[in-house]
Amino acid sequence: MSRHYEPRGIALGVETVAAWALGILWILPLIYAVWTAFHPSEYSARFSLMAPLTLENFRRAWDAAPFARYFLNSFMLVTLVLSMQLVLCTLAAYAFARYEFRGKDTVFLLVLIQLMIMPDVLLVENYRTMGKLGLLDSIPAIALPYAASAFGIFLLRQTFKSVPRELDEAARVEGAGPLTVLWRVYVPLAKPVYLAYGLVSVSYHWNNFLWPLIVTNSVTSRPVTVGLQVFSSGDQGIDWSIITAATLMTSAPLLLAFLLFQRQFVQSFMRAGIR
Repeated sequence: MSRHYEPRGIALGVETVAAWALGILWILPLIYAVWTAFHPSEYSARFSLMAPLTLENFRRAWDAAPFARYFLNSFMLVTLVLSMQLVLCTLAAYAFARYEFRGKDTVFLLVLIQLMIMPDVLLVENYRTMGKLGLLDSIPAIALPYAASAFGIFLLRQTFKSVPRELDEAARVEGAGPLTVLWRVYVPLAKPVYLAYGLVSVSYHWNNFLWPLIVTNSVTSRPVTVGLQVFSSGDQGIDWSIITAATLMTSAPLLLAFLLFQRQFVQSFMRAGIR
């Protein structure tokens, strides 16, 4: 019996060591960032247990850029994108899951093909489109190219297809229309998937940098990730203490959200995967 389980034990040990190694590699930059942000700049390149703690780097970072405006822009951006995605992806997924129409498979294939297209490939055309619409240097210009998500449509379609048709038919017998059935039957059953997708969408668009950098020119529309570049454009060199303090402030909302909702986050992805 022991010989039978020996390879499994070795494999488990290798996986454990690999997981620890990857975890250490992931957390080392975070530890450095926290250390540097909470200590004077002269200790950014050396470690000392006697180094004094300070919040001065955070104050200087906050004063060096209009972070209040940047945070507001990022909040409005992720809210706008997620709202559009939830509405459009829900309607599209419901149509693909429960309706039959000519060219359905072809259209869905085109949706899946979008998953293989890198967003960076469309930067020029998206910029031209936003220019023609007169939306350059605005939050809608950042959000509109992401209004519909192929991943969201696929994820919700698979979830809706797993809903028993008997529930759909029972609701229609009671006189419910298509949108009522969608709202009363399908959406409540897909709440874990919505939560999982919402967390992914918010994280991605909060951290997105290249497209907002290209399409915005002023403080009034730039999100917080683009605002960070002000700390690397000085003529007197880079102050890593201020940069790490600003980076921690930028990532703090996502880290706090994950710490508060980590159980729901993991359970949502598990349920989404099971479906």
